[in-house]
Amino acid sequence: MSREQEFASKLRFWRHRRGWSQLELAGRAEISQRHLSFLELGRASPSRDMVLRLASALDIPLRQHNALLIAAGFAPVWRETDLDAPELAEVREAIDYIFAQQEPFPVVAVDRHWNLLKANGGALRLVEFLVGPLAPGTAVNLADALVGPDVLRPYLLNWAEVVRYFLRSVEADAAADGRPETAALLERLLSYGGVRALLRPGVTGDAAVAVLPMHFRKGAVALKLLTTIATLGTPQDITAQELRIESFFPMDRATAAVLRGWAPGSGEAR
Repeated sequence: MSREQEFASKLRFWRHRRGWSQLELAGRAEISQRHLSFLELGRASPSRDMVLRLASALDIPLRQHNALLIAAGFAPVWRETDLDAPELAEVREAIDYIFAQQEPFPVVAVDRHWNLLKANGGALRLVEFLVGPLAPGTAVNLADALVGPDVLRPYLLNWAEVVRYFLRSVEADAAADGRPETAALLERLLSYGGVRALLRPGVTGDAAVAVLPMHFRKGAVALKLLTTIATLGTPQDITAQELRIESFFPMDRATAAVLRGWAPGSGEAR
């Protein structure tokens, strides 16, 4: 496949993924429909600026900006830096600040595919209570931990409702980024027993509540938590763009008391 044809194929893929006509994409990119048609047919080669213009118009992730550039024969623009690298020191400081402010309540940082990158003390205490302490260096995927049968499911009373909502978010991710890794994550989650049925039409949650809680119970301890997910504004790095910070908040006073009681210096035992 020629360079022009490889770029044309990716461009058509993203336009179709967005559900746009050539006329609509041309209008968003402020180019003529004729020029866009030539690019999609591989009859014209895009400039570097044209690739970036189309990527921005399509609103695709930075990782896919790079993929379009490479397909067109240009060097990638956006770097992917390890979270521990010096270049992301300010990002780490911001995360550490959020983590400290969230104590004694849990907060975690994950990547695009829900691999755990960092966790505060509150999150570690919650995990230790539910499933026991993690060995140092253990790789944790929070999507598998939530959806699979053996980690959180035995303690999550409303597992079906929570997982149904979560799977919809993974579906949206797969549609948004077009990466085979995200599609593979979705298929892996759907392969767990009883999961695929949760997405059948007509299956809905409780519309009477404003926010769906995660309702854990282990022994005599019950916890009701709501979550928020934050992302970094105006990211200029792939790692920074794909970073998610999920914070957990108590939905009742009893849950707040338990989480505060587990904090160091509280004198409470789990």
